[in-house]
Amino acid sequence: MLKTDIHADDYALTVNTSKDMLSCMLQGQLDSISIVPNMSCFDICMELFYQAIPQMPFLPKMSVHLDFVEGHCLAGKDQAPLLVCDNSDLMGRSWGGLFIFSYLPWKRRTAKEQLKKEIKAQIETVQAAVTKAMAIAEKHGIPCGQKWLRIDSHQHAHMIPVVWEALTEVISKEGYEVEYIRNSKEMLGAFITELSLWKTYRPVNFIKNRLLSLYSYKADRYAKTHGMDQMYLWGLVMSGHMDYDRIVRLYPKIAAKAAKDGRTLEILFHPGLTLAGEVTDEIGKEAAEDFYLRQDRHVEMEAVEQMKALLS
Repeated sequence: MLKTDIHADDYALTVNTSKDMLSCMLQGQLDSISIVPNMSCFDICMELFYQAIPQMPFLPKMSVHLDFVEGHCLAGKDQAPLLVCDNSDLMGRSWGGLFIFSYLPWKRRTAKEQLKKEIKAQIETVQAAVTKAMAIAEKHGIPCGQKWLRIDSHQHAHMIPVVWEALTEVISKEGYEVEYIRNSKEMLGAFITELSLWKTYRPVNFIKNRLLSLYSYKADRYAKTHGMDQMYLWGLVMSGHMDYDRIVRLYPKIAAKAAKDGRTLEILFHPGLTLAGEVTDEIGKEAAEDFYLRQDRHVEMEAVEQMKALLS
């Protein structure tokens, strides 16, 4: 039997992003969410979250959304100078920069040690918030299926070799009990066979799909050896525009493949819209214009609202 997980990334990216996501949670439309640890609005967004919990039909599972691209360096710029911009404490490592660290022997070790410090700081920040949220839910009789730590990342950066090594070493050293680490493994066949949809995809997303697929095997091995469910992710090729019309057309093939392989299908959305006034130095201007500010986020929010009917 197919297990699905309707997931939304980027809670606490901005206040309005978080409010949009909360509206989905209050309707019971999200099975799980990811929480960004290192934005200046984190405390405000979490207070909104805590206040909303008593009105939720259930508390979604909550993941640490590790972020090395934007926001503030929680470990401190002196502890992780390779990860920040200039003399500021703002995170400044692009996906490509982290990728390069993986293959430069004279940088890899130093980069990994600094990543470990930042990863630990980000995990501790979100885990404290998750513990508080679960306590509020228990007090008000709101069910939640989460047991232990859950981890994913912005732009799937945890799949990059040096970041993956740093993450798994932190988990081992700190003795964290982990129930989920996202495996950004998305099947490609369903997208290729629907010829009429080819022009609706961004070519760069196919590149992301293939590159992350190469790195997915270590995540599969880790899940298998640590008793975690293996999974497929749906949300790479269609990243930035997970609209309901294409989801309905592709769902039968993707769901059948996931069920046949005995994998949980995580369907990834970004239903929170950032307002123009919320774009600060914490958020990359290019990312804001290309993604966070686009009305496609409301398209994804509308899709989330319809997903339960599709899956029922």
